[in-house]
Amino acid sequence: MNTEETPVVIQQEESADVKENKGMAILAYIIFFIPLLAAKDSKFAMYHANQGLILFLCWIGVSVLGTVLPFIGWLLILPFGSLVLVIFAVMGIINAANGKEKPLPIIGKYKLLK
Repeated sequence: MNTEETPVVIQQEESADVKENKGMAILAYIIFFIPLLAAKDSKFAMYHANQGLILFLCWIGVSVLGTVLPFIGWLLILPFGSLVLVIFAVMGIINAANGKEKPLPIIGKYKLLK
């Protein structure tokens, strides 16, 4: 007979906003402006749209720097910068799918959208 009590796992209920807008939050990392148009009243979707916008702007920066700077840009900035940004996008998609508002490393602390 087992006298140990099994631990009870308490899961937090997801808010209605998170449940309804998970798809929009995930989409924000692929095409950031779709949630701006379709779910502008959702705090959760707007948080991830902001993260997607910052990621998009970083992608433009990496592309411009990698293209303009000869050799260093072509051999280091473009491949490694793109890899890091793809990893950030995957992390954001995973956070959105799990219903979390967790900022991306390095770039997630900035807020451009209200």
